[in-house]
Amino acid sequence: MTLEQTISTSGLNQIAVKELASRMRGKLIFPEDELYNEARKVYNGMIDKRPALIARCTSVADVIAAVNFARENKLPLAVRGGGHNGAGLGLCNGGLVIDLSEMRGVRVDPARREVRVEGGAVWGDVDHATHPFGLAVPTGFVSSTGVGGLTLGGGVGYLTRKYGLTIDNLLSVDMVLADGSFVTANEKENKDLFWAVRGGGGNFGVVTSFLFRGNPVGETVYGGPIFWPVEHADKVMRFWRDLILSNPKELNGWFGFHIVPPADMFPQEHHLKKMAVVVWCYTGDQKKAEQVFKPIREVAPAAMDFAGPIPLPALQSMFDGLYAPGLQWYWNADFVTDLSDEVIDLHIQYAKQLPTVHSTMHLYPINGAAQGVDKKDTAWSYRDANFVQVIVGVDPDPANNERMIAWSKEYWRTLHPFSAGGGYVNMMMDEGQERVKAAYRDNYARLAQVKAKYDPQNLFRLNQNIKPAK
Repeated sequence: MTLEQTISTSGLNQIAVKELASRMRGKLIFPEDELYNEARKVYNGMIDKRPALIARCTSVADVIAAVNFARENKLPLAVRGGGHNGAGLGLCNGGLVIDLSEMRGVRVDPARREVRVEGGAVWGDVDHATHPFGLAVPTGFVSSTGVGGLTLGGGVGYLTRKYGLTIDNLLSVDMVLADGSFVTANEKENKDLFWAVRGGGGNFGVVTSFLFRGNPVGETVYGGPIFWPVEHADKVMRFWRDLILSNPKELNGWFGFHIVPPADMFPQEHHLKKMAVVVWCYTGDQKKAEQVFKPIREVAPAAMDFAGPIPLPALQSMFDGLYAPGLQWYWNADFVTDLSDEVIDLHIQYAKQLPTVHSTMHLYPINGAAQGVDKKDTAWSYRDANFVQVIVGVDPDPANNERMIAWSKEYWRTLHPFSAGGGYVNMMMDEGQERVKAAYRDNYARLAQVKAKYDPQNLFRLNQNIKPAK
């Protein structure tokens, strides 16, 4: 099928699409193309959206052309980086998707300890480039997560207690705005925009590249998961809470409830058993690691202990295979300041009801270095919280969606009254304006002002949307 024939069946303005094609080096993908169904897949297999056109950009010039096309033709516009957004907000129905997956370059300047990353890169790309130089950028927990989405929402990961959120290590961004202009935002240029993108999500434009501070991390950290039978979960969870809130920031570890999957990495006698797990990451003096972990190993008899020396990129990609793209996902998230004994008892109640093998609850520490930034210094408001809590129903089979979604919602409703009030935008579904406002608290009004300045018509609205101030 020729381009003219494809355009004529798409319902789009033929002249405008031809002009867009002439301005782009990247590929335009239409519903009739063989690539289309693969190109519209995202990490969450529950998402099934059908855009009218996917612009697979290879350069800033391509992004500018695509933004102008969407604005001039009044099309819904979604921006897709790594495709991990739980709510599928990197796709849209009947509109244009700017797909950055071909823009994955990473350049490390070891002398300046700076890392330049293109907007479509995933964290595995960054880890691969930085590790040989003994550097790291604070990332998430799955290496296939997109740099853009995780960063713009804040960025929580294994290095959060030591080096802060991802946005705390962001030095500058290059962006294409709603009017098609190209700008740089940092502490000297467009300071209001730089403030807003550090936690405000994709509301303000398309970030084509990020400049990060690289942080020193040794050839190995001491990390990995330790599993305990669910019968010990109360004791382990209380111990972990007290340890994380009191120990030096070099020690990190997220807490979770899991059903052990029937995978080769786990001994068969533990398959399908419910367990508590902490996945550790210690970046301190590696000679002292065994001493640091001695009380951890004494808290209760562990079922499985995988903690030991490991390269950080290997730790960050450890669960990629277990949580491969295409599973069904349903998220519920909150910030948590106080994890009381009463709350821990409630958690254990729902842990014993895990509905599917992949379903889980995680608590990610966000104390330590992340709390050294004032809540007014970036758009991320919850600098006083200690944890990000996420309750997620996951399964390969859509037939289990109703059951796992019901579990996730009920679990969240029970625990939400004990939360700090808002949720982490990177782990929210499409939950409406009140939840978005709660995510930003007192920073929302300022974000709305910045939105009105840079995107007054709300072109970038397919996200956890901040509406322009009137």
